[in-house]
Amino acid sequence: TEAALPGIAALVVFSGLLELVLWKDDANKDPGNFGDPLSWGESINVERSYELNNGRMAMLAVLGQFAAELVTGKDAVEQLGLK
Repeated sequence: TEAALPGIAALVVFSGLLELVLWKDDANKDPGNFGDPLSWGESINVERSYELNNGRMAMLAVLGQFAAELVTGKDAVEQLGLK
């Protein structure tokens, strides 16, 4: 709707600024390693492989939902009987 356009524009501008200013690639770092710009490393101690495996599992789950929707014609909510 028209009411959502300013919010979407703000999100695009904000994410663009983050990409251009804060999250720059560095040849001395691994791909995807943007450091710890907000100093959360002291309170969050999660192994990198653990996060990568969670992301991979989430991508497979979404692909499974897409495949089930193509086969049954129902979305995930309808398949669970919640709608």
